Formats: sequence, C-alpha cells, structure tokens
Amino acid sequence: MSLGEFDLIARHFARPVRRALLGVGDDCALLAPSPGMELAVSSDLLVEGRHFLSTVAPQALGHKALAVNLSDLAACGATPLAFTLMLALPRPDDAFLRGFAQGLFALADVHGIELVGGDTTAGPLTVGITVLGEVPPSAALRRSGAQAGDDLWVSHPAGGGVGDARLALEVFRGAAALPGETFAALRRAMEWPQPRVALGIALRGVAHSAIDLSDGLCGDLGHLLTQSRLGAQLEWADLPRSDAMASLPMTMQQQCVLGGGDDYELLFSAPVAARPAVQRAAAQAEVAVCRIGELRSEAGLRVRWPDGSVSPWAARGFDHFASTDR
Repeated sequence: MSLGEFDLIARHFARPVRRALLGVGDDCALLAPSPGMELAVSSDLLVEGRHFLSTVAPQALGHKALAVNLSDLAACGATPLAFTLMLALPRPDDAFLRGFAQGLFALADVHGIELVGGDTTAGPLTVGITVLGEVPPSAALRRSGAQAGDDLWVSHPAGGGVGDARLALEVFRGAAALPGETFAALRRAMEWPQPRVALGIALRGVAHSAIDLSDGLCGDLGHLLTQSRLGAQLEWADLPRSDAMASLPMTMQQQCVLGGGDDYELLFSAPVAARPAVQRAAAQAEVAVCRIGELRSEAGLRVRWPDGSVSPWAARGFDHFASTDR
C-alpha cells in the first residue's frame, strides 16, 4: 500500500504536544512564550548533494537537520521552544522516514522542543526546519556586540577540534586518507553535530557577541567582524585541533581549520576580565572552550603562526551561490 502525505505525517511526525497550545494537525500551531520574553526564530534548508551526502544514514540526517537550527538558537543565547518541518521526498519511503524521525525526535527530546507543524511534498530530498526560542529582553547574543580588546573563544568537542567535519568530507572526496576508527570519529563530527544550546544560555551576560560555525571559522568570524566593525588576530597554536588534524600537512590543516564548515560550534567574544566567567559558563554547560585570539580596532583578519610571524588571512567562508567548496 502506498504511503500518502497525511498518512506519513500521522505515522512518523504526529506527536502529542506538552508545551504548545496546539501542534500538528491544524492550520496553525499555537504557542505561548513565557511572559516578557522575546521570540527568537531561525530557519535552515538542507539539500541533498549540497548540504549532505546521499549515503548519510536517515537517523543522522534527522539529527543534523534539527541540530543546525538549534545551533542558531545557541548563538543567540535562546532557549528552544518548538520547531516546524518542511520535507520534500522523491517518494514516500517508510524505512527512511522511520529512521529520519527517530534521529529528529531523539535530539528534540534532549532539548525539550516540540514539532508543531510544517508541510510535505514530492521533490528532490530537501529538509527545511524553522526553530522558535525565547530569550530575556535585551539578553540575546548578537554578532554586532563585539568590542575591541575582547578575547575570541571557540567551543569544541572533547578530543576533537575545529575543522573535523571538513576533514571527514575531504576523506569522502579522496583528498585525505585516515585509519578507520579515526575517520569514524570525524564522520560523526560531520553527521552528528551537537548544538551548544546550554553554552549559549550560560554565556548571556558574559559574552559580548556570538556566532555559530556553519560556513567555516574565518568565514563566520568575518560576519562577526563586519557586524561589529572590527578586526581580529587568531593564534594558530591555540586553535583546537584533533590528533588526526595535527598529523596532516599544514596546507590541509589551514584549509580545514580556517576554511572548513559544518562544525556548529560557538565562536564568541568576551572581555578579558570575563575569562573566569567564561570558564564557569563552559563548565556549567559541560562544553570545552579555547581562547583563540583577540579582537582589534584595526580592520582585517590576521593569523600568528607557530614561528611568531603574522600574516593577513581572508575572512571568507562558504557561499551557497558563489562557492563549490563543500
């Protein structure tokens, strides 16, 4: 028996809501944010062949589709409330949908976020999610709040580092070769990113600015610098790198660490005096953070290398229309 649009919604995505007033099954969802809170909203679109490989496991795709959106809320310091799902499928595949929904809802349950609506249609495999969160008035972290003299910090997984997701992609492309166990860890970084929601919330009132790393460290830092009208210097020796990354030629390390995307870690700035508070926030969120440089009043991005030399570096990352580098 073929699976129709409303059958697949009922079978895989209809769940009772606890926090929303009205969820899946009506023309609109009804939400009641906490009194006095501001609403935070973000949307992301994942297209097969552009944002994920055709070989990705359905559970991983469901997880990542929601994770990349929750990462945006984390960068704002917002608490997740609910989300909607837009799903285009070449055909209604029950086994795929079962795994996709499993990965999606497992992460949703971790963050106490509910699916409250959306749409499905036939077409190339595409996943669109909109997340809604809440944040106290004037407490949201923004890209434009950075100040000259701020420390630059980045979060990273325990035992891992910035650029691991990009390195996994390079292995898939055949540009790098790594042992099986090492590659498995990198592939998990690419396909199962962990949104740093707890860290974003803990940094409210501590950090001056924040952005999540989706399009590469230097590219996303460039967005922050543009919004805050500042420059920066990165310390290469302080950038968190996995053992697998550190064993590669410098040119590939630079490509992955400085230019790679899909990390979904938090890059944020905070005053020097807030270093103890940053460490407390990281401990509270149980997330590792590293100080990787500082913000400066003079424009431009520079990197200090292990030999002490300093050189300019392009604050440029992935562009969905101008770049094929993913």
